[in-house]
Amino acid sequence: MRMGRARMALAALALLANAPGQRPAAEAPRPAAVPPIDAPELARLGKYPVGVVQAMFVQPDQADPLRGGAAPARGDRRLRVLIWYPAAKSGPGITYHTALSGEDARDVPFDLPGIATRETPAAPGRFPLVILAHGYGNTPETLNWLGENLASKGYFVVAPAFADPPISIRTAAVRAGPIARRPLDIAFVAGEAQRRARAGDAWLKAADPERTALIGYSMGGYGALSTAGAPLNPALASLSRGILGPYAAGGAAAPGLRVAGVKAVVALAPACVFGDLPIWQAPGVGAVTAPLLLIAGSEDHVVGYDRVRALFDAPAPAPRALLTFREAGHAIGLVGAPAAMRRRYWDLDWFEDSVWRKDRLLAIETHFITAFLDRYVKGEDAKAGYFEELTADSNSGRWPSAPVGRVSAYSPGPPAASVWKGFQPSRALGMNFEFRPGK
Repeated sequence: MRMGRARMALAALALLANAPGQRPAAEAPRPAAVPPIDAPELARLGKYPVGVVQAMFVQPDQADPLRGGAAPARGDRRLRVLIWYPAAKSGPGITYHTALSGEDARDVPFDLPGIATRETPAAPGRFPLVILAHGYGNTPETLNWLGENLASKGYFVVAPAFADPPISIRTAAVRAGPIARRPLDIAFVAGEAQRRARAGDAWLKAADPERTALIGYSMGGYGALSTAGAPLNPALASLSRGILGPYAAGGAAAPGLRVAGVKAVVALAPACVFGDLPIWQAPGVGAVTAPLLLIAGSEDHVVGYDRVRALFDAPAPAPRALLTFREAGHAIGLVGAPAAMRRRYWDLDWFEDSVWRKDRLLAIETHFITAFLDRYVKGEDAKAGYFEELTADSNSGRWPSAPVGRVSAYSPGPPAASVWKGFQPSRALGMNFEFRPGK
């Protein structure tokens, strides 16, 4: 009898829990710029609310590799850009509406929650300028995890939409579009943002063009490194329908490809070759005189981890750093997959890594990018301790004086601990970080 009453009580509780109006409200998706609770220290949001505005940058008389007959057609190049910036006050968070190309070359639309408020006034002050370049077939909205987070820390982030053709169409003619336009578009957007900042543009007047950083993911990494000073291989002329010929090493237009005022460069899983063709001519990225942070997965079979490592190993005059996520693949640059992109494998594979939790990946990247930019763009020397003195293998870190158990405190770094500075003791695992100062 007692057992029967217990079962009846449990059944009644189950019915009550499932009754209409009794369920706890579903938790809203967390904006990607807000780090999870196990994020390293510098991933946390900064002191500023975040604003966002959309603008159009127009470059006249540009070659379009996707149009024309024997020679590319010419016309005005119109680039939509998102600008994330430190705001004077907070407001309702935006919902981003965007789409990525599906396997059938048709767009799959989806929404992403954000923390930015549309067209709210900028905070007073003068803030470094960041150009944030997405990968082949991506959109700037899928990089909101980094754009919004950096804006909260006092950066103006300009992210162009390159309007690539569908990546599932694998013809040489279609591939010529991103190859030809990515470095040209980044150079133009950076120069135009700097010009507007100097001219007191309504949305860029608080940006400092003399303190510029370039960040790019995948194809955007190729563009960022090329516009930071890595000389293009003249053989790229054949892959770009002749468009890149004048901008390659030794070409008359090559000096115009380089962005002025660059204080730091970050390349996430950057494209390093096209087929078997090296992108850059010697000395390659060794010609980049700004500090460079490379981020890659050890199992990236899209751009090739060994090729990214070679960029780090190349002799260079400026500091070089390489963060490696062991066992991670290529999908380290986009937000976690929204619900609409979890129904088919092709769509999911844009976003999710097969081993690493995505919010964890992005938080760690944000931590190191913040430290790197703060150190070399803002001149905050104290941030060097977050990456210059790390033991190469994160797993080998020790913190002798840390309490036993689940410890949420951040490691102070050397000399007290070899657990990576800013990480919780049980969360600095599965990575390598290498750093060398410039010569």
